Amino acid sequence: MPVDPIKVGRHISALRKSCELTQNQLGDRLHVSFQAVSKWERGETLPDTMLLPDLAAALSTTVDNILNGGERPVKPPEQYTRTATIAQMREGIACFERIGELLGKGSFFYQGAIGGANLKMNIDLEEYLQDSYTREAMISEAAIQAVMDGAYFDPEDIRTGFMHQHWVDMFFEQSKKYGIE
Repeated sequence: MPVDPIKVGRHISALRKSCELTQNQLGDRLHVSFQAVSKWERGETLPDTMLLPDLAAALSTTVDNILNGGERPVKPPEQYTRTATIAQMREGIACFERIGELLGKGSFFYQGAIGGANLKMNIDLEEYLQDSYTREAMISEAAIQAVMDGAYFDPEDIRTGFMHQHWVDMFFEQSKKYGIE
């Protein structure tokens, strides 16, 4: 499978944001400019191969995960309808914030999305998204829901995709009945 710079860039951006890093901070960790990070994220260039292990470590993922744009190159077992990744779940949860940024927090679209999640889950989603531990609770819940809807997650992606071991354990506990261990 050829490397798609646009897909890789979007994935680097999603991972960086999920790690709550700015382009400057990621660039500083890798000893490159924020402009280099920006070019990667826009798909204009790919990170130098010498940087990939450090980039993967900084984003709490693997080189393969970065180069595959967050997608697993393996076909899911037949009982599953699609593959999914923790990076996709992070990006999906981040979309709530993105709606607020793009449309405004007073927008009825944003209020409806947040209000619906709060009502359905009996939480304060805006508060949960401010804390890395409870944010990962939302990501874990989204992943478990995806499994229940037929998605397959590579177990290695689960093990490396979370910052908090508790959510790895929780995912595996819930997904056993769907054949993911």
